[in-house]
Amino acid sequence: MPPGGGGPMKDCEYSQISTHSSSPMESPHKKKKIAARRKWEVFPGRNKFFCNGRIMMARQTGVFYLTLILILVTSGLFFAFDCPYLAVKITPAIPVVGGILFFFVMGTLLRTSFSDPGVLPRATPDEAADLERQIDIANGTSSGGYRPPPRTKEVIINGQTVKLKYCFTCKIFRPPRASHCSLCDNCVERFDHHCPWVGNCVGKRNYRFFYMFILSLSFLTVFIFAFVITHVILRSQQAGFLNALKDSPASVLEAVVCFFSVWSIVGLSGFHTYLISSNQTTNEDIKGSWSNKRGKENYNPYSYGNIFTNCCVALCGPISPSLIDRRGYIQPDTPRPAAPSNGMAAYGATQSQSDTAAATPLLQSEPSLASDEPHLPGKPGLTPCASLTLGQPTPPSSVPNLAAEAAPTDILPLKEEHVGHQFLTPEEAPSPPGMLAGSPLAHSRTMHVLGLASQDSLHEDSVRGLVKLSSV
Repeated sequence: MPPGGGGPMKDCEYSQISTHSSSPMESPHKKKKIAARRKWEVFPGRNKFFCNGRIMMARQTGVFYLTLILILVTSGLFFAFDCPYLAVKITPAIPVVGGILFFFVMGTLLRTSFSDPGVLPRATPDEAADLERQIDIANGTSSGGYRPPPRTKEVIINGQTVKLKYCFTCKIFRPPRASHCSLCDNCVERFDHHCPWVGNCVGKRNYRFFYMFILSLSFLTVFIFAFVITHVILRSQQAGFLNALKDSPASVLEAVVCFFSVWSIVGLSGFHTYLISSNQTTNEDIKGSWSNKRGKENYNPYSYGNIFTNCCVALCGPISPSLIDRRGYIQPDTPRPAAPSNGMAAYGATQSQSDTAAATPLLQSEPSLASDEPHLPGKPGLTPCASLTLGQPTPPSSVPNLAAEAAPTDILPLKEEHVGHQFLTPEEAPSPPGMLAGSPLAHSRTMHVLGLASQDSLHEDSVRGLVKLSSV
């Protein structure tokens, strides 16, 4: 070939092999990168997620923003208009204590609102089907097209029989003390209640933060209300009551907000203090599930019998990890690798093509050509193929159908030096059934048919041609 790049190779071009499925020799850097999705993006419950799944809240968050505004506005007015006067007249510790309470309230509020309350993961389709099959076997009934009545299981906890209810939404038997929240559409472990003021369910993983929030908010509300009244009284002693109200109108607004909210907040704190001391939940107390007396039949099996122990377990015990893995990645379906035939796979052949070649009756195990045989004159040299074991030999009943489908021109006349053999080039060989002509697999095999005249089911014209050639 001349240095200038001329000659017959100048017009040659490379063509890219396009396949729909991946092949073993496909370079990984050419594959399109698919962005991995996180589990919170396809979470089945009615929740909202922020900060890439780190923040989890209920869908109805309007009341939560109202709670946030009331705390921020009331505390801001107190620090702006009352604390400067009280720090001078009484002590500088007042704004310091108020600031500590404010930050503690905000921290516990956000921790309660933005965390996982203890959502239980739903059953996968395989787990749900297996559980339904177990229930049908236990009940002796077959699954029908109607919704069966609620099903339960009974377990014994500290000598008390506890019923586990089946959740038709999550397809699981709920653990003890768990319940399904209709607003969030999730089963929550140790479900207490759904609180719209914090914008989230209150359960096993955030109950202690909820209790500390309402307890600290009670202290902050009483603290602000008490020192606002003190501020008004000190000013009224100098300039009169009406003048004191005119000089600090913000104090009047703070006193009104704190007066109407302190009763509900303090009462809620006392109620949850009672629940913690008896180791109950709001859901259990409203339903009347347990009795306070140990001697009765429906005593509380979760109580330790000691108020101090119950409080320590609820407030100082370890926090259980989240069970839903909301920030985890969704595992994509891995493609099925192409099965090589006899340890060798054609470049660019897909899995469907390999399976079709294995099931094709024309590609049978035949002896390969000897390397020292002379080539046909006027024909390109045929490369011997390795012995392939692609399937069992086809019964003789299927051979006439294949021979009848082939055109008479597909059978080549034999030369004198090769009377007993017939060779077909890849271009002249008929395509196997179910494969397109010109496919890489069709051109990667060399048909070698032996002893065509010895088979009784050959076409009549082919037999006559072979008899004439053999008599020459």
